[in-house]
Amino acid sequence: MDFKNIAAGMLADKLGVDNAQVGGIMDKLIGGGDKMDVAGLLGNLKDQGLGDIASSWLGDDANQSISADQLKEAIGAEDITQAAAQLGTDENSLLGGLQAALPQLVDKASSGGKLLDSIGGLGSLGGMAKKFL
Repeated sequence: MDFKNIAAGMLADKLGVDNAQVGGIMDKLIGGGDKMDVAGLLGNLKDQGLGDIASSWLGDDANQSISADQLKEAIGAEDITQAAAQLGTDENSLLGGLQAALPQLVDKASSGGKLLDSIGGLGSLGGMAKKFL
């Protein structure tokens, strides 16, 4: 399984846009470049005092919700604005889609380690998970 394709598909479904549009945007939003970095996103959440939320996403129990403002702060307001414009949607719709999709994405990336290899192996997500547990 390719984590990027899962991420793009989930967000595309939430926003009602084409899956192909979302792939590159996901790399930029969750990594700031050409490669998705879930561990980096979780680290940003932790650095902003949202470690409990991030930890809940890593486990198989219920995911805690994140507000649009918290998510915008973790990803970056400018990146959210640019991504919304590229997708032809508004910021609130994009943030709503991300609020719904990101906890599920982290669950899929960390549940039983099934996707660890596609996002950098144990050194990235697994290492991040140990910091929260």
